[in-house]
Amino acid sequence: MSNTSRTPESIEASFAPFRQKMQAEGLSESAIRAFRGSYAALLAGETGMIPEDTISPAKDLPCEDALTPPAAERAAALLKQTVILKLNGGLGTGMGLEKAKSLLPVRGEDTFLDLIARQILLLRSQTGGEVPMFMLMNSFSTSADSAEHLAKRFPQLGGRETWELMQNKVPKVLASSLEPATAPGSPDQEWCPPGHGDIYACLAGSGWLERLLGSGVRYAFVSNSDNLGATLDPAILAWFADSGMPFVMEVTRRTESDKKGGHLAVRLSDGRFLLRESAQCPKADEGHFQNIDQHRYFNTNNLWIDLQALQAALEANDGLIPLPPIMNKKTVDPRDSASPAVVQLETAMGAAIECFAGAGAIEVSRVRFAPVKTTSDLLAVRSDAYELTEDFCLRLHPSRNGQPPHLHLDQKLCKLVDGLEQNFPHTPSLLHCRSLLVHGPVECGPGVVFKGDAVIHNHTQAAVKLHAGVHEGPISVG
Repeated sequence: MSNTSRTPESIEASFAPFRQKMQAEGLSESAIRAFRGSYAALLAGETGMIPEDTISPAKDLPCEDALTPPAAERAAALLKQTVILKLNGGLGTGMGLEKAKSLLPVRGEDTFLDLIARQILLLRSQTGGEVPMFMLMNSFSTSADSAEHLAKRFPQLGGRETWELMQNKVPKVLASSLEPATAPGSPDQEWCPPGHGDIYACLAGSGWLERLLGSGVRYAFVSNSDNLGATLDPAILAWFADSGMPFVMEVTRRTESDKKGGHLAVRLSDGRFLLRESAQCPKADEGHFQNIDQHRYFNTNNLWIDLQALQAALEANDGLIPLPPIMNKKTVDPRDSASPAVVQLETAMGAAIECFAGAGAIEVSRVRFAPVKTTSDLLAVRSDAYELTEDFCLRLHPSRNGQPPHLHLDQKLCKLVDGLEQNFPHTPSLLHCRSLLVHGPVECGPGVVFKGDAVIHNHTQAAVKLHAGVHEGPISVG
């Protein structure tokens, strides 16, 4: 169905059913135009692939460690021009959740969202007002739960009309005909999330971009709600403001645990930075992609955006940021492999680094990157390998020298949060643990300390009861 010689008229004709479908759902013109850009790439037969011979590794980046914090007066002035925007659209379905992942308890009864709210309120206490501004980018799945939680715990943050940015949704595309997918009886399955690259269409289409600029806000700091290390650093904010750059990505050194994550590179054709995700790497280049010595920098998804530059870029590109699409091959019903094959068109917000002339990147320490994507990550951040600071930042303990513990929990038993908490009703000490491998059921009691490389192999059906004390090296049962 693809054709590289399609005219704009033929593209619009093919896109017409999608436009009609999206308009019927009340989606903004910005959202429709953004999806049209990805769909046109699909029609043209573009793969979204970034071969190794078209890029070079990023190197010699400025470092956060070398920055000087601004004086209190300047920091306060910059905070008044800044919005902190947290991506909060994820349900954590991979961990068995049916509510916003940010509502998971992470320290005692405090959830991710509680700690984020405390971070904001602390910053506002330092400026003596209601700045910096705070926003959550919710999905239809997370909006109600998050709003109810904040209204109950932090009413001083205001109602959702003061802080909510609602994520769009996009149609799934039939792989066979490139027409809109249909799912009779299950209309929700005809739609999919557009990826967090949707943030630019959301800001424009919702009117929030104009509202922010109109209220004197120029800078946006964007990060994931499940990354509590991503607090607003006044030193980085001041450096960004002084740099004049339109867009900056925070990157950190890659480790073995994130070698499959997106990395920063430089495009040879024009010298611009770009972000290459695993789905954009040809199979033949996987060795290069996963070589952490060659491609050293990992995208933390902590971004700094000059909203004036964003508005100018939108005006110059017919109301959209031309992000490279990620084309995911799925089925209409994700639980039924026999259902029709579809293409889900997504974009990554970090990919916008290639859309702004003069965009840059800054190397930050691992303490600014502590995301929770799996139950292994959740166990790690709940442990003493991470510390909760006075400014409510959850960061890797300094004694770990930037190296998080490598946890490999039994996926049959611990993949879901319920299973994790059944096997680990008490969180063990991981401060001095290099790696932990668990195979088979366990019951972790209070006072358990793992050190070095700990391995538990339980070949029985009964849980191994772990009692208080130091556990190091292999434990084998059965």
